Amino acid sequence: MRILVIGRNGQLARELERLGAPSGSTLEFAARPQIDLAEPQTLAALVAERRPDLVINAAAYTAVDKAETEADLAHLVNAEGPGALARACAKAGAALVHVSTDYVFDGSKAGPYLETDPIAPVNAYGRSKAAGEAAVLQSGARAAVVRTAWVYSAEGANFVRTMLRLAETREELGVVADQRGRPTWARDLAEAVLALGARLVAEDEAARGVFHFSNGGEATWADFAEAIFEDSKARGGPSARVRRITTAEFPTPAARPANSRLDTAKFTTVTGLTPRPWREALGLCLDELVGPKAR
Repeated sequence: MRILVIGRNGQLARELERLGAPSGSTLEFAARPQIDLAEPQTLAALVAERRPDLVINAAAYTAVDKAETEADLAHLVNAEGPGALARACAKAGAALVHVSTDYVFDGSKAGPYLETDPIAPVNAYGRSKAAGEAAVLQSGARAAVVRTAWVYSAEGANFVRTMLRLAETREELGVVADQRGRPTWARDLAEAVLALGARLVAEDEAARGVFHFSNGGEATWADFAEAIFEDSKARGGPSARVRRITTAEFPTPAARPANSRLDTAKFTTVTGLTPRPWREALGLCLDELVGPKAR
């Protein structure tokens, strides 16, 4: 199986690179300046040249707040680019896994979101990702859209690394306690994407369509921060007290959904894989970031 990953520097792409190609497969990466989702015309030639069996779109415009003033750019990268990529895959006969977000929902549901729940994004970033989903699903490509949430890893810009950095100089941090979700380790997301991709290449019709993937369990951002500091302290790393605040006390340019929980039962049914609990995944990530637990 020839796998082509769009993007190289994001959290998912880096974890795919660390995992390496599955047995009997090759793994290639394409990123700027060679190709650019903001220049959709570059994508068809790339897919035709590389002739992959599977394409994984790990690139996106992810500046949620900045998207409020750069809505056109966000739409170009997150909707028009993926649409062009999907059409190129359809023409070349390649399977496609496209990564999306919990932000396509408004967060008003009481429980975890199913793939069949209606979408209603509350910010420009979410609208661009919703348009990207539609473009991929309507392209005719053999495709899976994987929605995920609260992604972190040992590299890049993410909540875990931000909390650890701030704890180096602060004794207390105010963290939002009225938004709830399921933290997702990028390493587990990478494995999930590869598992779905393999089934698409094998022409398993059940692997087409929309899927949700995140680690098991749930937390508020404040819960997440407390767990980070508890596990970091156990490893001799930085720690801080968490002061629980409301969304209203931490205003941002872009609205955030209060509920980002994603139901992953469909993913488990199709792949046979059950996402590990988020606390377990966080510990594995902190083993890399901070070191093993102190003895």
